[in-house]
Amino acid sequence: MSRRMVLVDIDGTLFGGMNSEVSFMLYLLRRRKLGPRQLLSACWFFLRWAPRYGRHVAKRNKAYLNGLKVTEVRALAECFVREALMPKVRPIMLQRLSMHRQAGDTVVLLSGTLQFIAEPLCRALNLDDWSATRCTEQDGVLTSRPPLAHPFGKEKLQHGAQLCRRHRLSLTKAVAYADSGYDLALLSYVARPVAVDPDRRLERVAREQGWEIIDPQRGPRLDTALGM
Repeated sequence: MSRRMVLVDIDGTLFGGMNSEVSFMLYLLRRRKLGPRQLLSACWFFLRWAPRYGRHVAKRNKAYLNGLKVTEVRALAECFVREALMPKVRPIMLQRLSMHRQAGDTVVLLSGTLQFIAEPLCRALNLDDWSATRCTEQDGVLTSRPPLAHPFGKEKLQHGAQLCRRHRLSLTKAVAYADSGYDLALLSYVARPVAVDPDRRLERVAREQGWEIIDPQRGPRLDTALGM
């Protein structure tokens, strides 16, 4: 089997439960890294950018990090991923990642979560690359401006294409794991879409199209894991 690109979502796919960024925000709050400045910045972001981003403005709002040093957030995120995220990765997804690596595939994370989360998670899982939300910064300090990149919805397809070009692989021959109807643009484009614990919209489309659906409670389907 020839080498393929394997695109893996994070929230709702690698693990269930609370969104990784929300969990990280609480992690920062418990360590008293977020205060009035960050709260006011986040509130102002909603007012300033809601006309442009509409109902998705909350997903692009990273202004709660405004004023924090990049080096500090990066270090805290390293600890957060190690302590809070890695223990929650679904066993079936760990098995799938291992099978893809053994097959020689290029496995990458593609998510709208923060770069500070995706990068150490990529290293911890021994994957090949990542693409995530890149926050704006100035002189080593995070700002309240909209992110430079935000792989979400149709934009996720564009970032998936960029990853494929970077690794000289075809997106139309790729495998993609995701959980949300917002990922349909990407899933509909790749050769092998896999719906992991999907929401209602994605489950409906997956059943109509005959895509593989992974129920994390039932264990792996090894016969279909790599398209055999």
